[in-house]
Amino acid sequence: MIDSLLDWYADHARDLPWREPETTGWGVLVSEIMLQQTPVARVEPIWREWMDRWPVPSALAAETQGEVVRAWGKLGYPRRALRLHAAAAAIAEHHGDVVPSDIDTLLGLPGIGAYTARAVAAFAYGQRCPVVDTNVRRVVARAVHGAGDAGPPSTTRDLNDTEALLPQDPATAATASAALMELGALICTARTPRCVDCPVFADCAWQHAGRPAYAGPAKPVQKFAGTDRQVRGLLLDVLRGTSEPARKSTLDLVWSDAGQRDRCLHSLLTDGLVEQTADGRFALPGEH
Repeated sequence: MIDSLLDWYADHARDLPWREPETTGWGVLVSEIMLQQTPVARVEPIWREWMDRWPVPSALAAETQGEVVRAWGKLGYPRRALRLHAAAAAIAEHHGDVVPSDIDTLLGLPGIGAYTARAVAAFAYGQRCPVVDTNVRRVVARAVHGAGDAGPPSTTRDLNDTEALLPQDPATAATASAALMELGALICTARTPRCVDCPVFADCAWQHAGRPAYAGPAKPVQKFAGTDRQVRGLLLDVLRGTSEPARKSTLDLVWSDAGQRDRCLHSLLTDGLVEQTADGRFALPGEH
């Protein structure tokens, strides 16, 4: 199965900038943080801008938090920008401006979780370690277990299942991890899998079982319109668009529901994405 997958990946992998051989561990780390819950098409132009502007961690660390949030743009979940800024400062101060390759050391950086640490170790440094995201879980569930969907996550099970598929050679294993993700993103998709184009079709347990439907609980559909996420984004858009602190009356114009609007503004203050000036105006962090 893995040999067929690797052959397919060699011919069909997307040409993404963070996969280029010259990409540093810093470039991979930035891409992994940006790609969390965000489509590749939205990430790629922002990633390129960040790498041009802040090619090393110390360059980002020297920037204000407010400018980092502004540069994050429309990627969503902007707290990721603050976590990346904090990680950059730690890397610059404690690791000689080089992203560590050791998983445990990576986990010691601010805002770096188990998935991101493993992804950096594998994709930046060619280590043999399972990297499990939603796409990988789905591929393994179908190809190995014959299930239509992976169901609820189990860290131990998911890592063990994925590691069992990896070749022993570290560099080849790292490529296999990327190929599993790519297969789930492009072919073995959640709703309309393109089984006829799948390189592991002949070995897929789901196919041999007759492609049974997922029998577990329905997954909730995430909406955006009208949510606090949308309102928070609208408030941040106002502050990103100005170099001067904004008055509350200006922010009030973005949303008619005063209760929801004020709740979202308070949450932005709590998260450190917005600060209030001494005269009661509002600004991105470090910009007043």
